[in-house]
Amino acid sequence: MTSRRTFLGLGATAVGTAIVGAPTARAAESQTLYIGAYAPGGLGVATYDPASGMITSTGVLAGVAEPSLLIGTDRFLYAVNEQPDGGVTAIAVDAPGKLRILNRQPTGGSAPCHLALVAKGNYLLSANYGSGDVAVHPVNADGSLGERTDLVQHEGAAPHAHQVVEDPAGEYVLAVDLGTDSVYTYELSTAGKLALQATATMNEGAGPRHLAFHPSGVYAYVANELDSTITICGYDAGRLTPGTSLPTTPPGAPQNYPGEVLVSPDGRFVYLTNRGHNSIAVFAVEAGGAELRLVDTPSCGGDWPRHCGLDKSGALLFVANQRSNTITTFHRNQQTGTLTPAAEFSTPVPACTLSRSGR
Repeated sequence: MTSRRTFLGLGATAVGTAIVGAPTARAAESQTLYIGAYAPGGLGVATYDPASGMITSTGVLAGVAEPSLLIGTDRFLYAVNEQPDGGVTAIAVDAPGKLRILNRQPTGGSAPCHLALVAKGNYLLSANYGSGDVAVHPVNADGSLGERTDLVQHEGAAPHAHQVVEDPAGEYVLAVDLGTDSVYTYELSTAGKLALQATATMNEGAGPRHLAFHPSGVYAYVANELDSTITICGYDAGRLTPGTSLPTTPPGAPQNYPGEVLVSPDGRFVYLTNRGHNSIAVFAVEAGGAELRLVDTPSCGGDWPRHCGLDKSGALLFVANQRSNTITTFHRNQQTGTLTPAAEFSTPVPACTLSRSGR
């Protein structure tokens, strides 16, 4: 699924580089940034300056293997362990940037690559890419994980569950499967069991990877890894209805594999990472969410942008460039949606970032 490199760790003095010509802003208190990577050594901990976008390493939480995806709250973090014998690690945030491992639970599948906290944070779901199934773990009061309550296998020639996400109403869980070209909608019982409610079939060979909801909850946008498109979908009470698919790169672009997709908090823009074209597709959202228009594809600042994420303010976009071993920070114009390179930070095989408030 991806190349692996040894995680060398982030020295406490490692500092990003500001990009000449980037817009400046007033000084602000630094914020916390957690860095997931394709590496066995641990989870990266850093701070970033909201004004300049510069990232500074503050250390590593050792003992978290292959943490390629991170999610969490202010009090707890959860990391996949993307290994053949897959697992998920629960982590306590004792203070911003001060982490402590709580426990690890096996997912029952291989190569978990995505997580979702659902049912008001009472359950953690894992998408096992290698085995094509979805695992359910209860979340204990202290943030640790209980034993698995369910493991649902996707059917098909080569299932590859790539994402799990709760809908905006908190009523259903959607699982995106790249191998079966499908998005499955489940209802989660109070006993931690998944029951299939609906299946949306995408274009054959599209390879749906991730989806992101519009804030209205009426539309969702699916990034298709294998045909380099984004599909606009309607959504109603657990039923996803695929509609128009648009290319994510301009004509004449090289072979490309979309990665992450996200929607700005105000619902006006959609951002998607283009691996191959090495760009960030910027779409304007029109007709209340029913239409997208590609307005720009600026360079990602590195090679193979796997993940992108906004900070809490929505003014910064972090892009994890897996193959160039860099994280590029962009200033985001919240009125026009445009991106301006702000800073670059070197770190081995970055796979995702997760920003948090506080030092």
